[in-house]
Amino acid sequence: MKSELAPETVGVTKDIAEGTVFSILLTISFSHLLNDTIQSLIPSIYPLVKSTYRLSFSEVGLITLTFQLAASLLQPFIGFYTDKKPQPFSLASGMALTLIGLIVLALAGSFHILLLSVALVGLGSSVFHPEASKVAFMASGGRRGLAQSIFQVGGNAGSALGPLLAALIIVPFGQSNILWFSLLALLAIVVLIAVGRWYSQNTHRIKGKSVAKDVAKRPPLSKGRIAFSVVILLVLIFSKYFYLACISSYYTFFLIDKFHISVQSSQIYLFVFLASVAAGTLLGGPLGDKFGRKYVIWFSILGAAPFTLVLPYVPLFATSILTIFIGFILSSAFSAILVYAQELIPGKVGMIAGLFFGFAFGMGGLGSALLGALADRTNIQYVFKVCAFLPLIGLLTGFLPNIGGSKKSA
Repeated sequence: MKSELAPETVGVTKDIAEGTVFSILLTISFSHLLNDTIQSLIPSIYPLVKSTYRLSFSEVGLITLTFQLAASLLQPFIGFYTDKKPQPFSLASGMALTLIGLIVLALAGSFHILLLSVALVGLGSSVFHPEASKVAFMASGGRRGLAQSIFQVGGNAGSALGPLLAALIIVPFGQSNILWFSLLALLAIVVLIAVGRWYSQNTHRIKGKSVAKDVAKRPPLSKGRIAFSVVILLVLIFSKYFYLACISSYYTFFLIDKFHISVQSSQIYLFVFLASVAAGTLLGGPLGDKFGRKYVIWFSILGAAPFTLVLPYVPLFATSILTIFIGFILSSAFSAILVYAQELIPGKVGMIAGLFFGFAFGMGGLGSALLGALADRTNIQYVFKVCAFLPLIGLLTGFLPNIGGSKKSA
């Protein structure tokens, strides 16, 4: 196979396969940490704004839906456009939008202004994620699963830090203290300008991906089989992010309702769950590189089911332990799913990243809105009992073809 490639193609392939740029991977992971710390403030202040503005669970869900739709709808289009015309400094521009939204959130005096503020933060996210994921791909040196995991672990660590910082700074002292977090957005802008410079000087690292199928030595798949596989991957994303929406938006309310703990204590338990998500994220990509992404997807979706099914029926200590296992197992899914999809459709790195990040955010927002409405009609504990069955959708992984994901095919 290699002998059939043109010399310039071999050169490009060699350039891609060599030189994992860990400094850029760590930098983009750090910027992801800052971005998602800011984003995670939104669900972290739900108990505060629910009380302040006398909101129903449905209205709380609408806040998440507004944020997630703003964060999701544009991502595939941004990814598609930047695949054709790279925009290295769009990362910093997106973070500037997030900064504006954060300031509006801190100063919001009504429910409608809250919706506007979270929409602005969401728009910033819609620019950040497809381009940042592409930077991770460019810096991977062929170790795509590892690169995506490093990128993702920053975001999940930020998602874990947000509730903890909210419990320490915002819940005790009020909504206006969100302004302090604008310093994180300013720092992220500075970091992303530096990343943009590297991006602009290294676009050659992504131009050779049209030969990815030859390099990976995969058996050819029909367009119909590829489309069917993408649909399955999106359904798996649905199951994962619907369940995560249940935890991230309503776990604090579940703990307060069932165990009668304080808001601050519930935020600590949410931090423990999100920290386990961050810890597990780093495993999915490298294990997919080594053993095959399909096996990681099997484990990371279906493997959480025994724990989610038991969670609604156990005491507080067991609840906290089970959520650690759930977060650790579920978190390994996204990197494996994303890289698997990029290998299914090589050459469309930004578009695939935008599609899957966008769909994930959209499902999270839709899930939060629907689950909020369900909680209003029933109760929050019933919501957790229903969502416990979502990981069983992981059985659909069996319909995915075996492609890539080993050391020989990475």
